[in-house]
Amino acid sequence: MTRLRRASGFSLIELMVALVLGALLVLGLLKIFDASRASYKLSEGLARVQENGRFAMDYLQRDLRMAGHMGCLNDQTRFLSNPAGFRSAFVAQQRPSEAQLDAAPDALRFNHMIQGFEARGTAPGGSVGLPANGAWAGSPNLPGHVAALTPAPMAGSDVVAVRFFSPEGVPVKAFSASSVTVDSARWNQVIAANGYVRPGLLAVADCQSAISFEATSIDQSGADTVIGVAVSGLNRSGLGEGPFSPGQATLYRAETMVYYVAPNPEAGNEPTLYRARFTAEPGAATATLVGGAPEPLVEGIENMQLIYGLDSQTDQTRQPTGFVSRQAVADAVQPGADRLPWRRVGLVQVAFLLRSADGAGAPASLIAEKPRLLGVQTAPPDDGRYRTVYESTIALRNRLFGN
Repeated sequence: MTRLRRASGFSLIELMVALVLGALLVLGLLKIFDASRASYKLSEGLARVQENGRFAMDYLQRDLRMAGHMGCLNDQTRFLSNPAGFRSAFVAQQRPSEAQLDAAPDALRFNHMIQGFEARGTAPGGSVGLPANGAWAGSPNLPGHVAALTPAPMAGSDVVAVRFFSPEGVPVKAFSASSVTVDSARWNQVIAANGYVRPGLLAVADCQSAISFEATSIDQSGADTVIGVAVSGLNRSGLGEGPFSPGQATLYRAETMVYYVAPNPEAGNEPTLYRARFTAEPGAATATLVGGAPEPLVEGIENMQLIYGLDSQTDQTRQPTGFVSRQAVADAVQPGADRLPWRRVGLVQVAFLLRSADGAGAPASLIAEKPRLLGVQTAPPDDGRYRTVYESTIALRNRLFGN
């Protein structure tokens, strides 16, 4: 009689239970992996946004703080105590009035060291949809050199133009009605620096007078650099009689730039903070951009809003107090054609809306928040990007305490 073998292996039920348990384990691992990946993307997006916010604010702070710098004295003092204390070779008059100074090309109006442009509907209490499509519209109207920028300013975002004499200068060794002489080593180190190869927009200043002009020639054949200045190119008048004494006067680079937000075509139209710096080749008849194009500084800047703080003394014939008593957006600072109120601006409030480079897996609660920038309500799309607001109040150092 043959014995039956004992049955061995798994039953069908046991196999099914094992498969279910294995599937649950794999699903759990996938869930953990997906959560880790989402957490990493959110952390990366947060880190990138924080980094971009710091860089953007640092760039803008450095240049806004210089607004009004005209060497030994600031622009308020030069125009208040001595109306002839500033001259511009970009106009024909040797002793120009305020209205005559305004006849200079927009980019070369160094009698107005800061000017803002308010995007339509973005005053405190307003709102802006994102992405903001269409052409920029607002008040005051963008001047020609700003409206012609490529890429153009983005709708719904403010624009600011800043002008100043460079932070560092070179002592003048000799001055005449047609030339300025400085040390070549110092010229190369201080003036022809920071991306400026042959800077043509220059200024000379001491503690009594200042003049902005275009170099029509630059001779560096010897130990000295001789800057020729003739009535040609952008110049409508010459250096005149000065008076600038060697050892007391300083040569500066005349800086004129614009900050704005625009889509970056080289980065998939990612909204980017741009800086357009203007210069001129010696003797050229038009101002051009440093590097040939606006500089993309920081990506992920989706919107910029600005509010300006004004001195309590509104009378332009009297000395400013240095006390900021009211705040206004650009079209309230300059409701008409008169640009003089910009000379009373002592601080700027800046707000950036930043977004992560791609979907960062931001929680639905963050997406639904709809960030506010200085009282402006935004309506971002539900694209999973992490967004946050950076705000800062920047004092114009050359406008503090009636300096």
